[in-house]
This record gives sequence, C-alpha cells and structure tokens, in this order.
Amino acid sequence: SDPQNPATVQFCFSSVNHSCPRNVRPVLTVWAMYLVMIGAIVMTMLGNMIIIISIVHFKQLHSPTNFLILSMATTDFLLSCVVMPFSMIRSIESCWYFGDLFCKVHSCCDIMLCTTSIFHLCFISVDRYYAVCDPLQYVARITIPVIELFLLISWSIPMLFAFGLVFSKLNIIGAEEFVAVIDCTGLCVLIFNKLWGILASFIAFFLPGTTMVGIYIHIFTVARKHAKQIGTGSRTKQAGSESKKMTSSKTESKATRTLGIVMGVFVLCWLPFFVLTITDPFINFTTPEDLYNVFLWLGYFNSAFNPIIYGMFYPWFRKALRMIVTGMIFHADSSTLSLFPALA
Repeated sequence: SDPQNPATVQFCFSSVNHSCPRNVRPVLTVWAMYLVMIGAIVMTMLGNMIIIISIVHFKQLHSPTNFLILSMATTDFLLSCVVMPFSMIRSIESCWYFGDLFCKVHSCCDIMLCTTSIFHLCFISVDRYYAVCDPLQYVARITIPVIELFLLISWSIPMLFAFGLVFSKLNIIGAEEFVAVIDCTGLCVLIFNKLWGILASFIAFFLPGTTMVGIYIHIFTVARKHAKQIGTGSRTKQAGSESKKMTSSKTESKATRTLGIVMGVFVLCWLPFFVLTITDPFINFTTPEDLYNVFLWLGYFNSAFNPIIYGMFYPWFRKALRMIVTGMIFHADSSTLSLFPALA
C-alpha cells in the first residue's frame, strides 16, 4: 500500500495530524488473535485466582512455601488484569489508545510483574532445594522471616528496576534518533539500547533463570542418588523390597518430571523474548513487530501455565479446586478441612 494515499492507510487517530498507522489485518486473523489472547487472559486470571483462594481459605495450606506460591499467583493474577488486556489491544491494532502516562505506567508494570514472577520461580527452586537436599534442616532454614525476605527481594528489586529504567529513560540513550524517527501519536513501545538490552535481560531473566536451572539440576541428581540408596538398601531386606524400590523410583520419576516441566516451560516461554531483547539493538531494531508480539505473549503464557503445572502435581490443589467449584468452601468450618491424603 502507498503511504501517500490516505485511502490505503488507516491511522490510530484519524483526526490527529501525527498519528501512527494502524495495522489492518484480515477479519479472521483479528478474531483468531482476540480469541487466543482473551483465552490466555482468562486462563491466567482463573488459574491464579483459584490458587489465591485455596491458600488464603484453607488453614492447612498456611505454610512458608505456600506463602511464596500465593505471592507468585498474586503477581501472575495482577499481570492478567493490569498488563495483558492493554497489551492485547496494542498487539492486534498496533495502536496505543490509552495516553502517554499510562503507556509508561503500563510498561513499568509489564517489566515489574514479569520480573517479579521470574524471581518467585527462582526462590521457589531455593525452597525446593532445601526440601529435597537438606530435609532435616528444612523447617529450621525456610522460616516465615526467610520467606518474607524472599518476597521483599522479589517485589522491591523488579519495582525499582522497572520504574527507574522507564522514567529515567536510561534504556534509550544512544537510540534517540531511532526513537525520533518512529515517534507518532498512538505509539507505545519499549526500546532498549545495546547496554540495557543486555543488562535488563540479565537482571530479569538470565541471572534468576540460570540460578533456577542450576538448582533444579542439583535437586535432580540428589533425588536420583536418594532413590538409588533406597534401592540398594532394600535389596538386603528380601521381603517387601520390590514394592519399596518401585515406590521410590516412582516418586523420583514424578519429582523429576515436575521439575523438568517447570524448567522446560519457563525456558521455552521466556528465552525467545530475552534473546530478541538483546539482539534487536544490534540489528538496528529491525525485528518485525508481529514476531516481537508472539515472543512477548509466549512470555505472558508462563503466568497462565504456572497454576496448571502446580495444580497438576499437587493433589491438595485438585482437592481445593473441587471444593471451590462445588461451593463447599462456603460451609462453616470448611477452612479447617484436611486437603492431604491420610497417611497410611
């Protein structure tokens, strides 16, 4: 289409002189995009809301670990309310209709909540590390004050980082010319220069991500060693040794599978976006807008997958879900009901 001919180009604000062009897509594409994105938003909202209600309502779930999971669910829930709906309209229309100040605030909340969510995943891996590798010291080590420290770090660092970066405009130093060229009314993009593309990705993803993957690999090896020891220990006792070995290898493979899925989903969801953030300034910001949006939404999907992963692997979560859906939580004394299978 010829940009000189106003008939072929649609603008975000038709009455404004310096308006950005709107991305005109086929109707079917627009419907499909809205369907997928609204689906992601609703899934993130509901999944995390169920976790929040479960942990707050059932007294049995008031443990240090679960407060960490509760805080992560809150982060992901806020992302689905405050960030994702506006990102959806921007991704589909390629227009920002909500003003300059809210563009800045939205960008800050976007960076902050995504980073906070990633920090939580990292601290949950630290918690799992002590649970599996040092079970005798676990209760003494992972106390409420320790969890409070984890939460303070998980919320304060991303907040300072996000608001500091966006409002100081450190991220666009050296890229001012490019910003001036693309500037128009209805634009809301986050541009990172070479330095901050690397620094931001390191703070928000590569540092917590590498820590998490390292810890999980360590947990995995320790769990395997434990299972082997149980296996060899039970060989000396003839009776019932087979069932014991079976149980230990079952538990081990289940734990391994959970960790593998948590790690795999996390890396799959976020790695493409952060690789893009680092490379984009080096290729003179030539990344196609749609590709950027695909990778951004893949990252958002991590917040939708978190409750599904935890829900699939924690039996108490499934029981709590059943009680919420059937309305049993409105019964008197439901908060003291047991969610854990009775120990044989």
